Amino acid sequence: MDRMTGGWVSGGVGVLIFSGSLPATRVAVGGFDPVFLTGARAVIAGVLGFCLLLVFRAKRPAMPDLLLLVAVAIGVVVGFPLLTALALQHMTSAHALVFIGLLPLATAVFGVLRGGERPRPAFWLCALAGAGLVAGFAWARAGGGVATGDLLMLGAVLVCGFGYAEGGRLSRTLGGWQVISWALVLALPVMLAVAVVAAPAGFAAVPLSAWLGLAYVALFSMLIGFIFWYRGLALGGIAAVGQLQLLQPLLGLALAALILGEAVDGAMLAVTVAVVACVAGARSFAGPPALPRSIGPRRDGRGL
Repeated sequence: MDRMTGGWVSGGVGVLIFSGSLPATRVAVGGFDPVFLTGARAVIAGVLGFCLLLVFRAKRPAMPDLLLLVAVAIGVVVGFPLLTALALQHMTSAHALVFIGLLPLATAVFGVLRGGERPRPAFWLCALAGAGLVAGFAWARAGGGVATGDLLMLGAVLVCGFGYAEGGRLSRTLGGWQVISWALVLALPVMLAVAVVAAPAGFAAVPLSAWLGLAYVALFSMLIGFIFWYRGLALGGIAAVGQLQLLQPLLGLALAALILGEAVDGAMLAVTVAVVACVAGARSFAGPPALPRSIGPRRDGRGL
C-alpha cells in the first residue's frame, strides 16, 4: 500500500469514528452541562494519552512543537468540543452534522496557509462544490435563517479546521498518536480545573445514555479517532485527505437515525451521492502531499 492510499484508508477510519461524535454529544448534553462535558471528556482522554506516552516512552517534543501542540489543543481539545456541545443545546444532531461538511474546506485552507500544500485549481472547485452542497442543505433545512446554534457550529468548524491542519503538520514528524496525546496532556491541568468547577452537584440523576455519550466522545472522538485521522493527514496530505470529512455528516446522519430515531429522507440521500462525487473529484485533483522528514515506526516510539 503506497503512502497516499494508506493516508486515505487511515483517514477514512478516523472519519467513521468521528461520525458518531455529534450524535454522542447530543445524547451526553441531555445529562451534562456542556462546559463540564468538554472538561470531562478531555480529562479522560488526557489521562489515557499520558499513559500511552509513558508506555511507549515517547520523547518530549521540541519547544517549537510545543507551541503548535498548544494550537492543536485550542482547536480540537477545547474549541470544537465546547462549541458543538453548546450548539447542540439549540439544534438536533442532524442539523449540526451538515455543518461538518464545511470542515474539509476549512482544513484545506489552513493546510494551504500553514502546511505549504498547493492543490490544483480543480481541487478547490470540487471542495467548494461539496461544501456548498452541504451548506445549502443546512440552510434549506433551517428555513433560510441563521440561529445561535448555526453560528456556534460555524465557529466550531473554523477552530477544528485549524486544529486539524496544525495536527496534520506535526504528525509528519511526531506521529499521529503522539500529537493528540501531547495536546491532551498539555490541556489536562486546565481541563481538570474546568471539569471540577463545572461539575454538577450530584450524578445520581444523570441517565445512562449521557454516560455512554461521554464515554464515546472521550475514548473515540477525543483520542482513538485522532490516532487514525492525524496519521491519514500526514501520509496523504492535509488538503486531500481532509476532503473525506465531507462524508462525515452523512455517515453521522445514518447514526443519528439509528441512535436518536431522526428521519433520513430522499434529499439527504441525494446530497450523499453528490458529496461522494465531490470527494472523488477532490482526490483526483489533489496535489502530492508535502513530504515528511520521516514516516513509520522508530525506536523511540515516535512513529505510528
